[in-house]
Amino acid sequence: MNAPTENRPAIAAAVPAPPRRRPLRIALAVSLGTLAVAGAAVYWWQHGRHWVSTEDAYVEGNVVQVTPQVSGVVTAILADNTDLVAAGELLVEFNGVDAQVAEAAAQAQLARTVRLVRGQFAAARQDRATVELRSVDLARAREDMARRSALVTNGAISGEELVHARHAIRSAQASLAVANEQLRRNQAVVERTSVASHPDVLAAASQLRHASVALTRTRIAAPVGGVVTKRSVQVGQRVGAGVPMMSVVPLEQLWVTANLKESQLRDIRVGQPVRLTTDLYGNSVVFNGRVLGQDAGTGSAFALLPAQNATGNWIKVVQRVPVRIALDPAEVAAHPLQIGLSMKASVDTRSRDGKRLVAINDAAQQYRTTVFADELARADALVERIVQENL
Repeated sequence: MNAPTENRPAIAAAVPAPPRRRPLRIALAVSLGTLAVAGAAVYWWQHGRHWVSTEDAYVEGNVVQVTPQVSGVVTAILADNTDLVAAGELLVEFNGVDAQVAEAAAQAQLARTVRLVRGQFAAARQDRATVELRSVDLARAREDMARRSALVTNGAISGEELVHARHAIRSAQASLAVANEQLRRNQAVVERTSVASHPDVLAAASQLRHASVALTRTRIAAPVGGVVTKRSVQVGQRVGAGVPMMSVVPLEQLWVTANLKESQLRDIRVGQPVRLTTDLYGNSVVFNGRVLGQDAGTGSAFALLPAQNATGNWIKVVQRVPVRIALDPAEVAAHPLQIGLSMKASVDTRSRDGKRLVAINDAAQQYRTTVFADELARADALVERIVQENL
């Protein structure tokens, strides 16, 4: 059975009406939105507007090629890709037989030259003795001439003996002149020098040094310490001088190149701090860098095929300029990076005291290796030993 119709209005009147809260919620949302916008505006004005950011930034470093200074056939490869090597560590060996033979020939030539020069010094000493002997002969001839001149007046000797005495004087004078010229000729070869500093000995010593250094260079060492990469050489391969065999990347010498839009460069200055993050470690690891300077041109200006804009269909494209950013070596050591990794760079431009491009008085960035500084040490010791043994 259906309920009586007369009771329905009473039941409807007994249910209370829901409260009207929609205007309050709208007002609260508007207030919170206004506060958020105001907070964001204040944050941007005090902090955000001073930061210039880009994700077009990458880790870069030195890729040091290992190239031989002499040609040869590879007999040993002592390091491969991903190996960590120290500066001066042996990487590749060449067949050194030819270089050893050349060094032995240079040693023999130096020893022979030292002995020949010793003979020249002995000849000069002999010539001085010959001059003294001819001087004595001339003095004796003159004394004989004086005695015979006195005896001729007394008739004790004939005039023919006096003539012979005069000829003896002229002969002694000529012999003395010949001896003096011989002494000058040999003295010119050895004067103001010693056996070790004689030009012939120095030339032979230079040849020995060249051969010794060539032998040393058949063992190719790492010019810097780092990780080996891009190995292209094989055992048994003949490699010419200057041909790259592998590369070494010193991972402690890294920097970041951030390609900023030209519209972002207005407030960039040398020395400004930079916050950097990478996808490798995420936002939890922050690298603190500083601006070293800006490149001399845009990336497109130094491209292999620069853009030719003198055409009728020209479209303006925002250019980017590479900005070099230094990294903290301690932070890189704690969280190692690799060349080519993507970075996000944010430059704090509040301080604008530095130069826009480069600091004029700053020292240039320099890279140096001392691996080859002792190449002549072995050669010099070898030359000294050969000279002393043949003096």
